[in-house]
Amino acid sequence: MTATGDDLLDIATEAARRAGALLIQRFGSERVLATKSTPTDVVSEADLAAEHAIREVLTARAPDDAIMGEEGEDVPGTSGRRWIVDPLDGTVNYLYGIPQWCVSVACEGLAGVVYDPVRDELFAAAADGPATLDGRELRPDGPPALEGALVATGFGYDPDRRALQAAVAAQVLPRARDIRRAGAAALDLAWCAAGRLDAYYERGVNPWDVAAGELLCAAAGLVVERLDPVGELPWGVLVAGPAIAGDLRALVA
Repeated sequence: MTATGDDLLDIATEAARRAGALLIQRFGSERVLATKSTPTDVVSEADLAAEHAIREVLTARAPDDAIMGEEGEDVPGTSGRRWIVDPLDGTVNYLYGIPQWCVSVACEGLAGVVYDPVRDELFAAAADGPATLDGRELRPDGPPALEGALVATGFGYDPDRRALQAAVAAQVLPRARDIRRAGAAALDLAWCAAGRLDAYYERGVNPWDVAAGELLCAAAGLVVERLDPVGELPWGVLVAGPAIAGDLRALVA
């Protein structure tokens, strides 16, 4: 199937909104179903149900495409396209009733959406178009120096990795306006594209955490870079305005 960026965005939007509608109905009453990499890395019934809903849409509308999802097996495809899906980014927030979580659906390198069901906000971008929030183009005007930047980051589930990440954050904190750790990487990236945050970095992310958000930030005119592994810390992502990207990179790379 030949598809334009708009076609792919339409599919991603339908999938994300369908999962979001399911999640918002369950919000505030969900429970932990199982744990994954550590006792604090949890999955809920809502995670699984939301991914199932997304896969139903993708299978119906893009049957030849591959699918990678956080909560399901990889599905091969024949089209050359791959969907990367996080049905519920911010599961711990979701389980605690904290309204900071989202759905992320991306057609790798081509189009992606981050949908925030709590605020009913849809962040969207295709590789050949602008980043938008509910149809309004996003072009953040960031600070001229890192000292004025609100920087977001995240921490892993493994205690040893957290200790290493904390040491990096300790380098950033005195140099920035402040640091935020909200607990949903895809939403952090979407908020960078919208100018609600000035920068974001984190090592230890997964492809489904960042696939849509990276597209959004690049389309919004931000610097988007992959961070190489350092010691025991795996690869990561850095996003910032051009004026501050170099200074932030020097602290975290």
